[in-house]
Amino acid sequence: MADDYLVRIGKLIRDARQHRGWTQTQLAEALGTSQSAVNRIERGNQNISLEMIARIGEALDSEIVSLGYAGPMHLRVVGGRRLSGAIDVKTSKNACVALLCASLLNKGRTVLRRVARIEEVYRLLEVLNSIGVRTRWINDGVDLELVPPAELEMAAIDAEAAVRTRSIIMFFGPLLHRMDHFKLPYAGGCDLGTRTIEPHMIALRRFGLDIAATEGQYHARVDRSVRPDRPIVLTERGDTVTENALLAAARHDGVTVIRNASSNYMVQDLCFFLEALGVRVEGIGTTTLTVHGVPNIDVDVDYSPSEDPVEAMSLLAAAVVTESELTVRRVPIEFLEIELAVLEEMGLDHDRSPEYFADNGRTRLVDLTVRPSKLEAPIDKIHPMPFPGLNIDNVPFFAAIAAVAQGKTLIHDWVYDNRAIYLTDLNRLGGRLQLLDPHRVLVEGPTRWRAAEMMCPPALRPAVVVLLAMMAAEGTSVLRNVYVINRGYEDLAERLNTIGAQIEIFRDI
Repeated sequence: MADDYLVRIGKLIRDARQHRGWTQTQLAEALGTSQSAVNRIERGNQNISLEMIARIGEALDSEIVSLGYAGPMHLRVVGGRRLSGAIDVKTSKNACVALLCASLLNKGRTVLRRVARIEEVYRLLEVLNSIGVRTRWINDGVDLELVPPAELEMAAIDAEAAVRTRSIIMFFGPLLHRMDHFKLPYAGGCDLGTRTIEPHMIALRRFGLDIAATEGQYHARVDRSVRPDRPIVLTERGDTVTENALLAAARHDGVTVIRNASSNYMVQDLCFFLEALGVRVEGIGTTTLTVHGVPNIDVDVDYSPSEDPVEAMSLLAAAVVTESELTVRRVPIEFLEIELAVLEEMGLDHDRSPEYFADNGRTRLVDLTVRPSKLEAPIDKIHPMPFPGLNIDNVPFFAAIAAVAQGKTLIHDWVYDNRAIYLTDLNRLGGRLQLLDPHRVLVEGPTRWRAAEMMCPPALRPAVVVLLAMMAAEGTSVLRNVYVINRGYEDLAERLNTIGAQIEIFRDI
């Protein structure tokens, strides 16, 4: 039995190392040991202490084993089953994390309705709690209440939680109005290649924020004499960049014009929330936002973030890949129109209900019913564009959809350095994906999916794509260490089981 555990642990370590892109020699250097020792560990031929397992997990940034609490979560998937019935889309992960950061603008009580209970939210709550914000789940754990302290305790910040979420960078905008200098840990999140925060800094320097990055921390100082005296032009039309600029402008005493702004769903939700705080925002849904700031915000606010278009796309893709008839309810149609237009050209059989409003009173929703369809590869390549183009986060789902279509599809994921590489994990499940370069993948279909056991990719959307392919594959598959999926989806396995999937959650260490 002991030897069996050593083999299983060795396999987990090997998979985590390969997903990190490291050789055995690189891991050995990080651990201060030899390549031959790493080789023996991965083959299960060497006794290994809990301390060494923890050190390896830290070096690879992977929950190989967790000391003091339950170990990493895995999924066992019995595939080849048809889905049926109806499922509701939950609130937006990206909107919720932006609103948690935005709550730091307010001295009063903030209540957010139907907040996504996901790991990304939990990490931000741990950070907020550590600096003195009182949070509690109310109304049977459905809604979230936040009450800030008079003074934030930045010296007590939970660095371990902070480095596991990239959303921490959206603290810059609110905090620059609350203190003249502060420190934040480096941003983490999905492994999507090198992502600089320079576009954030270009925007926030206009509010007097200066940042030096040393020793794993951002050291921030604010010069109160600096004010944005002309429009801020963002150097990239990014969602979090736009949100950070909005958060900084919200308490600026004056009018701030932000150009080349993202008009994506989470940005719109943030704008609606700022309006609930008393901040007037003109141009919502466009690339030019005019913010009439309020220097002191002290209100009790109650807000309902809208539904998540990326989760909606996940569920639509699940129906397509498993050749199922499924109704997906509460779909934010404004943010899926391009995706649906592409799917219609590929031959998707679907219909939609009349439009109705989300609980925020602004976002348009529909119910979509998808039926089994004979899909053809699109003539043009699949590539993302800023809203209202095809959503960046929806691109990976087209890899699974293209894999069940007749013909070859070129997917060009030009935004992130590494994400297209992770899509080739579908080849282990029977897919035929050819990596042309770090950004382009050629997908050939149709695919005869087959079951496999594999490590979860370290990026959220490719990880879900692998899960969907496992649901379509005859036989039993295992997806190990699914923390990254839990970062962005609430109870995804359990919810898929309610519409006909057979997914078991288990832990083996």
